[in-house]
Amino acid sequence: MDAPDRMMFSIIVPVYNRPDEVADLLRSLAAQTDKGFETVIVEDGSTVACREQCEAFAKEANVRYFFKDNEGRSIARNYGMDRANGDFFIFVDSDCILPPGYIAALRKTIAESPADCFGGPDAAHESFSDTQKAINYAMTSFLTTGGIRGGKVSMEKFTPRTFNMGFSRQVYEKVGGFREMFSEDIDMSTRIRLDGFSIMLYPEVAVYHKRRVDFRKFWRQVHVFGMSRITLQLLYPGSMKAVHWLPALFVLGAVAMIIGSFFCKWLLIPLLVYILALWIWGMISTRSLKIGTMGVGAAMVQLTGYGTGFIRAYVWKILLGHGRDLDDEIARRKGK
Repeated sequence: MDAPDRMMFSIIVPVYNRPDEVADLLRSLAAQTDKGFETVIVEDGSTVACREQCEAFAKEANVRYFFKDNEGRSIARNYGMDRANGDFFIFVDSDCILPPGYIAALRKTIAESPADCFGGPDAAHESFSDTQKAINYAMTSFLTTGGIRGGKVSMEKFTPRTFNMGFSRQVYEKVGGFREMFSEDIDMSTRIRLDGFSIMLYPEVAVYHKRRVDFRKFWRQVHVFGMSRITLQLLYPGSMKAVHWLPALFVLGAVAMIIGSFFCKWLLIPLLVYILALWIWGMISTRSLKIGTMGVGAAMVQLTGYGTGFIRAYVWKILLGHGRDLDDEIARRKGK
């Protein structure tokens, strides 16, 4: 591998009908203090293309633009890796903005703490809407599932996510690309770890992540996340830890407390104390009464969405046995 100061990064971004978001991302890439990267934009069959935005930032952000038929974000990422020139492949979503020192911080961190695969945290930019900031609080707080996602405080082994994830070319050559599935980044991280590569959290290499723009879309997103956790357990038996049950236990416990409150109102106290803690910490961490209050609603959406998705998939795929359609995939992974 090249020396760290000569290392080349390929930033690979799958895109589907997001020209305005891509413009914001490319603007942030054009402002990078370290220019040792290329930007590989893979337009995945969009009907509203971002070619014009890519041409506008072609020089400043070293953009290479590709258009392909719609096959899904994982296939688009693999398409980009096949055409990338870098020593490391970096993955961000089209709705991300990178701080000006992102590449410089990444280069420095890799030199000081080398890893085959790595990821960093995400945060809310000051330009984001109040709803996006509230959702960011729910997604990153240690009082919700922020510890499951991985961060400075984590309740499980760190798993990079594709809003801010990278790995070496050697990893790709041995492990292969992403598979088109929900939670494909967790699947990829698991395969990388099983093949003996090192994975590290780089807490100082952060991105700004825009999140969903309303609670309805947010609920649908986290509901799918909950369902995909069961799929991952079927693919990788033993990968599900006690912590992954927490949102489902919250849903079941909240329902039990609400029903029980008709007979004894004091049963609601634990739920109310938890909501109060969410509210107080939300105001402290966001420095806003409004966003802290909205953050309580976002946290409830997150926990109930993820929890009900988890319960739904657990009942359907495990208790009722409809997860058997994964048998071929499980056998293939084990080499049987």
